[in-house]
Order: sequence, then C-alpha cells, then structure tokens
Amino acid sequence: MMQREGERQSLGLSPVKYHGKWPFLRVSVFQVCLVLEPLSTALSAVNLLMHFTGWLSFFLLVNYKLPLRPQTKRTYYEYTSLWHIYAILSMNAWFWSSIFHTRDIELTEKLDYSSAVALLGYSLILSLLRAFNVKDEASRVMFAAPILAFVTTHILYLNFYELDYGWNMKVCVVMAAVQLLTWAVWAGVSRHPSRLKLWTVVFGGALVMLLELYDFPPYMGFADAHSLWHASTIPLTYLWWSFIKDDAKFRTSTLSKKAK
Repeated sequence: MMQREGERQSLGLSPVKYHGKWPFLRVSVFQVCLVLEPLSTALSAVNLLMHFTGWLSFFLLVNYKLPLRPQTKRTYYEYTSLWHIYAILSMNAWFWSSIFHTRDIELTEKLDYSSAVALLGYSLILSLLRAFNVKDEASRVMFAAPILAFVTTHILYLNFYELDYGWNMKVCVVMAAVQLLTWAVWAGVSRHPSRLKLWTVVFGGALVMLLELYDFPPYMGFADAHSLWHASTIPLTYLWWSFIKDDAKFRTSTLSKKAK
C-alpha cells in the first residue's frame, strides 16, 4: 500500500483510501509490533490519562475534601455515582481507541466503535439528568430507558448486522449535538457559576466535531483529521473535569447550607 502511494506521489497524485482507510506510515514499537496509526494511538493514550487524572481528582474531592452527609457519610453531590460511571466509560472508550489505532482488525474496530457509542449515549443521558435535575433513582431509570434501548440496539446493529460507518456517524453526531446543546442552554438558564467554563467546552466540542466530519489525507503520513480531533479533545477534557469538580463544589455548598 505504501509503495503504491509512493508511486502515486511521484506522479503528483493525491493519496487515496484503501478499504475506507487512509494510508499511514507505521512505526515499530520495541521492534515487536508495527503501530498502524502512531499519532492517533499516542493521543488516545493521552486522552485516557487525562480522564483518569480528572476522575481521580474528582474522586478525592468529593470523598475527602468536601463535607459528607453526617448521617450516611455519603457525598452531598447527587451526581457522584453517575460521574464515576462516566469516567469508566470514557477510559474504556479511549483504551479501545488506542488499541484500534494500533491494530486495525474487525474485533478492535467493533470494540472501538461500540465503546464510543456507549460513551456518547451515556453522556447524553447524563446531560439530560443534570439539566433537568433528576435526582430520584426511579425517575432516572425511566428517563434513561429509551436512550439506553436505542444505544443498545444501535451497538447490536453495528456488531451483528452491519458496521455501517455512515449511519453510525449520523447517530453519533446527533447524540453529541443534542448533549452539547443541552449543556449550553442549561448553563445559561441555571446561571451556573462555572457556565463560562462549560460554554468553552461546548463551543470547543462543537468545533472539534467538525474534524470528524471533514476528512483529509494524513499530513506526512501521520496527522489526519481524526488524529487532530484526538489532540483537540485533550485540553477540553481537562476543562471538562474542572467543570465537573466545580459543579460538585457548587451543589455541595448549596446542600450543606440547607442541611444546617
């Protein structure tokens, strides 16, 4: 493939996709294996690390730095467990992204796509639960059930019927757009003290989403639109977890004052 691309380049022709994939220069790791997309692999790993450090700082904040409910010793913040689940799904998605960009086979591709869809679906649920301030467990289940059913069906469709890239892209873009809009509107309506931080994440997320829609050949065989999207999400992830911690502080302060 790379030899053919070299011949095309010598003739002044643009790169083309092979089986729907751009040709990348591969990098040998410890002379053991060839990494298919080294830049995307490395950036996926960095995103995984960013989510881990963000979640860890959130965990330490709500459990050891903020006051706990005196009767139950549980956190005042009503969305603690939901963010823990979000962190697990995020780290899982970036883990499989790293693996997929290292070794592109059917199994790793399906795990990567399925993990990303699961994360987007759950993120949509979480945005709606927070925006509408849904606290009761039964109400949360009823609220989330339709989205969970759709996401589960979509994942099963991708894995056992057809891995339709176009349809999957539409589903992911819609879920991402709805949750970004939800966060943006809620931040303004609620006048959250960290709304500027949240708006920055929303606006940045909308911009970097364009990199997933606008595709171009890898520059010098390494950096394509998808890898740039991976790079763009790193600072947004840091800012996102910073907002989550701010929200925990805000809600804890409000609820602890009411409890006195």
